[in-house]
Amino acid sequence: MHLDHVIYASGPAGLASDANRLAALLHTSSIDGGVHPSFGTRMRLIPLAQGRYIEIVEVLDHPAADKAPYGQAVRHRSRMGGGWLGWAVSVDDLGPIEGRLGRSAVNGARHFPDGRVLEWRQLGVRGLIADPQLPFFVEWRSPASVLPSALSSDIALTDLELAGSSDRLAQWLDHPVAAAFDGVTFQFNAANGYPALTAAIFETAAGPVRI
Repeated sequence: MHLDHVIYASGPAGLASDANRLAALLHTSSIDGGVHPSFGTRMRLIPLAQGRYIEIVEVLDHPAADKAPYGQAVRHRSRMGGGWLGWAVSVDDLGPIEGRLGRSAVNGARHFPDGRVLEWRQLGVRGLIADPQLPFFVEWRSPASVLPSALSSDIALTDLELAGSSDRLAQWLDHPVAAAFDGVTFQFNAANGYPALTAAIFETAAGPVRI
């Protein structure tokens, strides 16, 4: 079980502006990640170390965004001004998690600007609105050469700050969550009525950066 990526929904300034701002804070640049046609969203990404990345995403004016849970979640967060939407954990096989949670995974795909297609299965995306302290699960289906983890970077995700409950998270993951998970430190604060991913801390060449 791998902490795979963190997701930032663009706000009023739009995708390009927010991606440029986050990249500047981290002293790097972002990459055009293309479109999720079945979700009605498009994204840019910032590669990180340890096979992780930041996904910066915005919703499109497309019917798919009204139907797909992911598109709905992005629109909801963007209408709140944008910011951290959630995070994802990758696994080799979603089958046991489907059985444990009593839910079925759905297929996902992202079309790169150069025509390549990245494919995966995912489970738990509806929680991005209801309980965004919890990650959703991803099972990558494409060759390793196409995966975001194939991109390299010296920027490391070191900490996640969550409004919520470590017990609830451990129950969802079916995995102990103490001070750290998969090498990333977790800091929990009271949810104050709304659980969320509130901040992420990165180690960069210029020192730590909290966003």
